[in-house]
Amino acid sequence: MTDTADRSIQRIAVLGLGKIGLLAAELLAESGFEVTGSDTRFPRHDHPFEVKAVDVSDGEVLLAELHGVDAVLSCLPYHLNVGVAEVAHEHGIHYFDLTEDVGTTQRIRELAETSAGLMAPQCGLAPGFVGIVAASQFDTFDECRSIRMRVGALPQHPVGLMGYAFNWSPEGVVNEYLNDCEVIDQGVHKWVSPMEWEETILVDGTRLEAFTTSGGLGTMCETYLGRVENIDYKTMRYPGHRVLMNFFFHELLMRDQKELAGEILTHAKPPVDDDVVYIHVASEGQINEQLKRHEYVRAFKPRTLVGSERTAIAWTTAGSVVAVIEMVSDRLLPQRGFLKQEEIPFDAFLSTRTGSLYSITD
Repeated sequence: MTDTADRSIQRIAVLGLGKIGLLAAELLAESGFEVTGSDTRFPRHDHPFEVKAVDVSDGEVLLAELHGVDAVLSCLPYHLNVGVAEVAHEHGIHYFDLTEDVGTTQRIRELAETSAGLMAPQCGLAPGFVGIVAASQFDTFDECRSIRMRVGALPQHPVGLMGYAFNWSPEGVVNEYLNDCEVIDQGVHKWVSPMEWEETILVDGTRLEAFTTSGGLGTMCETYLGRVENIDYKTMRYPGHRVLMNFFFHELLMRDQKELAGEILTHAKPPVDDDVVYIHVASEGQINEQLKRHEYVRAFKPRTLVGSERTAIAWTTAGSVVAVIEMVSDRLLPQRGFLKQEEIPFDAFLSTRTGSLYSITD
């Protein structure tokens, strides 16, 4: 790692200290960054960095909180990210987030056109890590005909017909189940309905269903249009989940009451500690005039990090953004403008202190 005195990021603010934000802050502190954490409530335990209880949805408060830092990581609900990005732009600092929301990312991209620092949204698991993996597969082909990305964050021991637990933001899940999905289909850029294009996938002998959801591709359709015939992203769930969610959102009209839908779902299926993150990234194409297929298939489980047991969705999401921050700080990535996840070299990502976690098999 680059000597800390040579880093472009010394001080970083982490906004939102839920499971993912708190772990990201702890990993950053462990990697030698000077971290300040902010949330509407103080975490219940002591931490090796300063923590403030502030309302970061207040623009004036946020402006003050980001004064004097080199970068900000937003682990807030997606609808707050634009406000954070605008303040980061005003201060001329680096900006990172975990959003999958397309509209939020578009606004951040507009800010990046005149930013003094790097604007890097979508640095989580999907979009984020899976795009880095997919881009590394694409680079091995002379011609690539398809890139398929599948991710599922699930309980290891599912109960009930839905077979699910809300270890991820309910607001984010509802958003991705209802918004249209970007794809490249037979060379044509399209928007398709969510919870469609169902298929069956087996990972380590576990039968899963996969279907379209919004936001997981990030900027990949733009990057690879005209270069890849087919690109799509799907969420993986235990069989039967998609039909029940379609019934809930469409036949019961819960699509018109998103906040209430999230409350009902999390009340019925609260988070669990024993989760698993399934990843299936597969690409096909020509190498030396022969058709080849590359696959990256993993089942990540909870892991002890910074002295505590962390859920799989927490460490795979937090670890991805922290690894990217390490690369930016060590000047291995651009220092201003807009960062696409597919521009991040996978080998360099894995070589970071935090990125190396993805090389460890459970």
